[in-house]
Amino acid sequence: MLHKMKGGGTLPARPDTLQILTGLMGGISGIGLVAWLTRFTEVPLLMAPFGATCVLLFAAPGAPLAQPRNVIGGHLVSALVGLVAMQLLGTGPLAMAIGVGVAIAAMQGLRVVHPPAGANPLVVMMSGAVGYDFLLMPVLAGSVSLVLVVLLINNLGEGRRWPNYWL
Repeated sequence: MLHKMKGGGTLPARPDTLQILTGLMGGISGIGLVAWLTRFTEVPLLMAPFGATCVLLFAAPGAPLAQPRNVIGGHLVSALVGLVAMQLLGTGPLAMAIGVGVAIAAMQGLRVVHPPAGANPLVVMMSGAVGYDFLLMPVLAGSVSLVLVVLLINNLGEGRRWPNYWL
């Protein structure tokens, strides 16, 4: 079994300058917009997993995990699982573990896997989110805002196209 852990692949090539700048500007624009909307509307739209979402959206936009269906659907499904788990099981370690595990399985079953969304049950339980309105704000509003920013940033310039698919 240990021989399987030694690796053997090669380090991927460094992204070109344009891709690095896209990541920089995308992260600033995406989180900046959601943070600004949070302050402007006085409605919490920002949550930590959105930072990791930006990594996928701007550094690996072609990945299946970085498509709109996965971003929005994954965040919604995972947050819903977190809310249900919290209602049924509370907020203890076992509830958190079950919430994350069920969220992963649900995202896989629904074909909306988005790794940053795996943290949503923890966010729900640690923040003490009350009610299913958490699905609208911050989850839906924040993830849709990020997708709108990505549509602009990742389609600037010739030869750039995002998303690969919607549904």
